[in-house]
Amino acid sequence: MSLHFPFQPDHRGRSAEATEDAHLRDMIEQVLFTIPGERVNRPDFGCGLLQLVFAPNSDTLAAALQMTVHSALQQWLGERIVVEAVTVDHNDAQLAVEVQYISRSGQDRRVERFSRGAP
Repeated sequence: MSLHFPFQPDHRGRSAEATEDAHLRDMIEQVLFTIPGERVNRPDFGCGLLQLVFAPNSDTLAAALQMTVHSALQQWLGERIVVEAVTVDHNDAQLAVEVQYISRSGQDRRVERFSRGAP
């Protein structure tokens, strides 16, 4: 078992734990929504997705985001998952990213959707 992200206590007052599937989802979320430079000891961690919420919407932006997200996931989680597809939807100030991947440990195919709005 791994710690749940974001960190929180469970019903017993202990650190909440996550299943392997939930932990993989949590790690993907951290890569997607961490801005490079945000982590002191890993300044290159993340993909900067949130910085583009206010960027002009276009097919070029969506294609660039797909490549950025895919390469960041491969760089940081390539030992844990195989990224099959990344789809980015950008509507007004809302970003939605769908990631299709296979867990290297269980060979399970999963599709997860993440979204964030403008702060």
